[in-house]
Amino acid sequence: MCNESRLLVDDEEKFIRNGEPTEAAIRVLVEKLGCPDQALNQRCYQKDKRSKEDAMAFSQYWEKGMEKKAVLEFSRDRKSMSVLWNDSSAGSNVLFAKGAPEMLVKRCSKIMLPDGKVEPLTDKWRNAIEGELQSMARSALRTMGHALLAEPAKFAEIEMTFVGMVGILDPPRPECSPAIEACRVAGISVIMITGDNKTTAEAISQKLGILAPSGGHKENSFTGQEFEALSEDRKVEVLQKIMERRDIEGAVFSRTEPKHKQLIVKILKSLDEIAAMTGDGVNDAPALKQADIGIAMGIAGTEVAKEASDMVLADDNFTSIVAAVEEGRSIYNNMKAFIRYMISSNVGEVAAIFITAALGVPEGLTPVQLLWVNLVTDGPPATALGFNPPDLDVMKKAPRRKDDALISVWSYVRYFVVGAYVGCAVVGIFMYWYILDVNPDGHSLVTLEQLLTWGNCQQWKDLLGLPSFVLTPEQRISEMDFRVNSYEGMSCVAQEQGGFSSDPCSYFTEGKIKAWTPASTLSLTVLVVIEMLNAFNALSEDGSLVQMPPWANPYLIVAASISIGCHFVILYIPGLAWGPAGPRLPQGTRRAEKFRRERKWAQLLLCVDFGQRGALTSHQGRSSRTDRETEHTLAVRQF
Repeated sequence: MCNESRLLVDDEEKFIRNGEPTEAAIRVLVEKLGCPDQALNQRCYQKDKRSKEDAMAFSQYWEKGMEKKAVLEFSRDRKSMSVLWNDSSAGSNVLFAKGAPEMLVKRCSKIMLPDGKVEPLTDKWRNAIEGELQSMARSALRTMGHALLAEPAKFAEIEMTFVGMVGILDPPRPECSPAIEACRVAGISVIMITGDNKTTAEAISQKLGILAPSGGHKENSFTGQEFEALSEDRKVEVLQKIMERRDIEGAVFSRTEPKHKQLIVKILKSLDEIAAMTGDGVNDAPALKQADIGIAMGIAGTEVAKEASDMVLADDNFTSIVAAVEEGRSIYNNMKAFIRYMISSNVGEVAAIFITAALGVPEGLTPVQLLWVNLVTDGPPATALGFNPPDLDVMKKAPRRKDDALISVWSYVRYFVVGAYVGCAVVGIFMYWYILDVNPDGHSLVTLEQLLTWGNCQQWKDLLGLPSFVLTPEQRISEMDFRVNSYEGMSCVAQEQGGFSSDPCSYFTEGKIKAWTPASTLSLTVLVVIEMLNAFNALSEDGSLVQMPPWANPYLIVAASISIGCHFVILYIPGLAWGPAGPRLPQGTRRAEKFRRERKWAQLLLCVDFGQRGALTSHQGRSSRTDRETEHTLAVRQF
């Protein structure tokens, strides 16, 4: 009688509900109990399935001859709802009420016994009701009390007759317990805020893993009134202790009202915690708005709750929140991976230019080559990093503070260490070709001193033929007799000038380009290969390529292949290296096996980055305990 739900039968003759699940469960109980009309009982029970007409046969039997006059909706303050019916046969009104048993008993003065007799509600009966209530609650049953009042005065819920109570088993979804454990490992404290009885809430939370099964939850289980009665300092202390024990268990607040949710969120935010509140009702809207992240239910949630929230769960499933946290962390890590890849690569290019200028050696990379690397070669891998899978330990790390910078001091260290190696490798391979590369192409090797002072080459030539005793020590470093060989594959300009016999100094300008093993091509190739390996290093923030292998992100493999392919194109297709106006991309025709040298230079980057990851892991291991005490996010679960 005190119920707003309806039972329907679909085309497949299966029951479906229309209304709140709790009220629908009570409807089902009525349909199972039957009625005094034996003919109706026989008609409904002898069938395996109900017809559409008999979906609510027994409920309609009890409502026969009754007219609904008014409904006093459920409120969290009263913890009950009432419906006023007019009995046309008796010509009187009857008020039916249902709600929290402990609240209804306070407003009842009589009790109806199983045989229909009515007696005063003495302490004996009150204790019996309380004992049965606790027994049901310990079994994780949600209890619902029922009462009635004949001829109520002004719709007042007082002096009622307690009829009885029912226990409803609302089993948690199987996936909830693993999700809550995942939250705990991820440093997220789960707090259950519910309107259920305290004992019921504790039993359910123990099944879910929110509370430890050992019992003794005086410091993390409160009713709304108990928590509100605490002093302000004590409230802060309670929630602070709950946050400190987040790695062990969560907390439960039962028999709460909307103001209690707002109070909890307010205190948590004052503790610099990130509060995520879930809810579905109109009364939840203020708390959803106040929380850092308001999460509304997409199916059961009201439009008011959805408008007040920041996120809506399409399936009303708590595990979706955990999945959203994991996805959010993954997106954040991918964004950092993109930044790490781009900045460290650009720092490497700047370092190469700076080292070249500092040492005084010829420029290994031209502006056109740098533009090619930045605009063409780096683009595909940088885009593919957005498809990185989550790190294996993404849900095992302590959450960051909300005021943490996107780029930390440690990140800057990684950028500059990798960038410094890239710069050294690019300049080093360039100098290697001039000084140490014994190649069958026939190019001449020079000394380190000659390469570092190549700008004074014209002075060396002008001093040729002078006796050595008139030369200064600086002039003797090249031994004055500077001669270089012409070699196969040297630049067209050098060939037109008859090789380097007429101008040996052009060996440091024209000699570095368009050769079988040109210094400039070596520098560019090392830079490209290093940046491809650097992209694979960005697959995981602190995991190695063994933990997160390259095939974990197939898009990155394709992107790196495209970049390497573009590099091969400018090496193998002469039209891209030479045009009517002269050299564009000064590369030479090379064979694939010639890349062994460049790969060796580039592969050292893996060792450099591996060492940094080891240092980072060691640093995180020392600071993880402190991080977990100060940086954890909070998820508040509303049931």
